[in-house]
Order: sequence, then C-alpha cells, then structure tokens
Amino acid sequence: MGLRPVAVIGDMDSAAPEVLAGLPAGAALAVSEQDTTDFEKALARLAVPWILGVGFTGARIDHALAVMNALVRHRGPPCLILSEADVILAARGALSLPLRPGTRVSLFPMAPVRGRSEGLRWPIGGLDFAPDGLTGTSNEATGPVRMEFDGPGMLVILPRACLGLAIAASVPG
Repeated sequence: MGLRPVAVIGDMDSAAPEVLAGLPAGAALAVSEQDTTDFEKALARLAVPWILGVGFTGARIDHALAVMNALVRHRGPPCLILSEADVILAARGALSLPLRPGTRVSLFPMAPVRGRSEGLRWPIGGLDFAPDGLTGTSNEATGPVRMEFDGPGMLVILPRACLGLAIAASVPG
C-alpha cells in the first residue's frame, strides 16, 4: 500500500528478512514467546490512545477468529478492526452510535453476555447471547442506537462506512 511501518511487533516467524532489513533501526520488536498471537503481542505493547487494526480478516479464518478472541479479552486502549466490508469493535460498557435508520448492526458474542438496547429494530433486552447459542446477526438501526452489556464478550459489527462513528463512540474524549 506504499506505507512504511513505524514498528513491527511479533515473533517474526513469517517476516521476510528483506522486509525486516528495510525497516528503520529499532523498528522491529521481536517477542519470542509462542503463547500469544502476533496481534496479542502488539496489543500488549502499544502505548497509544486507540488502535485501528487492518489486514486481520483475510483468507485465514483461524487467524481472524484468533483476532476476534483477543479483541474481546483486550483491556488496553480501544481497538477497532477494519475489514473490506466492516468495522468490528468489542463493546465496553455503554455504546452510543448516531446511526441512520436501516444501518446494519450485527452483534456476535464471544462469551455468554446479556445486554439492553435502544434504537434497534429487534431490541436485545432479556436475551441471552452466547457463541454456541443466540447471536444478533443483521439487526438494524431505527435511528441513533444505544447498547449496554452486562460484561465483556460482545463484538459489534457495523458497515465500514461507520468507521468514524465507531471511533467516536469507542475512544474516550
């Protein structure tokens, strides 16, 4: 894409030597442990107000699922994942989104979780979501949406065009 990374963090097992050689001095941070993914290694080491992850939803579904799993477990700065079609974020507490009527709002639980909503065509109050049970695929906004969940574990998936709204709703101040 013509962009030059400021930092590369991971175990470097799939980094081409010529790519690493072309990085500025000190830009590659090798983390040798194998108990976490490269995405988790990066999340644990970034001191930033928020994170936008790009390139994590490609051809390998096992990698994409690992990223979604890490996203809901992550307790650091807000992180949003951008795919070709979607923006994905882990709901933390209350989430208010000034969406237009008809905007797709999908909810996918990565853990058992309950929530409440205003502004969804199909309200979620009283529903028990779980990865092996009820999910909220293809709900839609009737106008501005407010959601709150009882705990961590819910992924909110919006159209990519909602990236700015998702950032504004996720990033404090």
